[in-house]
Amino acid sequence: MARILFAGLGVMGAPMARHLARAGHALLLFNRTHHKAQHLALDLGATAVTDPGEAAATADVFITCVGDDSDVEGLAEAALPRMRAGALFIDHTTTSAALPRRLAERHAHLHVVDAPVSGGQAGAEAGTLSAMCGGSPEAFAAARPLIAAYTRVQGHVGPAGHGQLAKMVNQIAIAGVVQGLAEALAFGRRAGLDMEAVLAVVSKGAAQSWQMDNRAATMLEGRFDFGFAVDLMRKDLGLVLAEARTHGARLPLTALVDQFYADVQGMGGQRQDTSSLIRRLL
Repeated sequence: MARILFAGLGVMGAPMARHLARAGHALLLFNRTHHKAQHLALDLGATAVTDPGEAAATADVFITCVGDDSDVEGLAEAALPRMRAGALFIDHTTTSAALPRRLAERHAHLHVVDAPVSGGQAGAEAGTLSAMCGGSPEAFAAARPLIAAYTRVQGHVGPAGHGQLAKMVNQIAIAGVVQGLAEALAFGRRAGLDMEAVLAVVSKGAAQSWQMDNRAATMLEGRFDFGFAVDLMRKDLGLVLAEARTHGARLPLTALVDQFYADVQGMGGQRQDTSSLIRRLL
């Protein structure tokens, strides 16, 4: 079993840490709000730490699930130089693609894997996330058995940074689907349709999607408390649009949906989940 330093114990990180503890790994837990680490450590029989750099020196693996590039880079620069050669760094944060490439080059003595996930809080709790993993084949082989504790799918998509690029593909696809579903539901309601009856039919045909199956009813009910917040989606779409500019990729729908999410933020929906796009239309 591995000795794992895990940093970032929010709605995604805490369930991931629980799955690792259940798998028998020894955990060192770090969170900027230390009492969260203390509380979870007590529950899991783990150890809460206040200095990730010091803790990393004794760890086989360092896993991060934090907010953005600056959070990851700060933790990495404190911890990675102190880890032994051949140790493993896995980052589940959604970041720029440039960051993992830079970390892999700077810390070549380590196996570095960028492994953003999809599936939200419910997926983290159920252990059914999908992980898009960038890094060398050797790094992925080392990371995969650990990541499997809280994921259903672990895919190696290329070298360092490609995990983040794959997550951008994921977010582009989701943005368009959620907007399309929001428009369909709003149209149906304004047309006076029995939307429960309509959804029972169209969800069995070509219009079916995860979003329709899991969010259509709650969108119509005005319930938007399912974990992945609008603020986080806008952060992700900002990364997507910046990356698209470097490749000359045209993303007109994604740019438009990003502005629609800005409208939702302006309506006070910063912490509501991404299905709250429908608020603009009803």
